[in-house]
Amino acid sequence: MFHKVKAVTPLSEYRLLVSFSGGEQKQYDVKPLCGEWNAFKPLLYIAGLFEQVRIDGSGYGVSWNADIDLSCEELYENGVALNAGD
Repeated sequence: MFHKVKAVTPLSEYRLLVSFSGGEQKQYDVKPLCGEWNAFKPLLYIAGLFEQVRIDGSGYGVSWNADIDLSCEELYENGVALNAGD
C-alpha cells in the first residue's frame, strides 16, 4: 500500500513536514542523506534548493529536481509521526 503525499513543507535544519492522504503527518530529516548519498549533497550547498521541494505529480514522492527525489514510502516509513496537537 502506498501512502501518497498530500503536502510537503520545508522546515529548518533540512527537515520536511509531510502530510499524507490518510491524514498522517510526519517529519523527515533529509540531512543524514546528504552525508550518505552524493545526489543529496546539492541540498546543502546550493542556496534555496532545499526550499524548492515539491510533490511529484502523482503524490508518490517528493522531488527537488530531476536528480533528487524521495519516495512516499521512504518518507512514511522513516519519518517521525507527529501528534495531533503538534
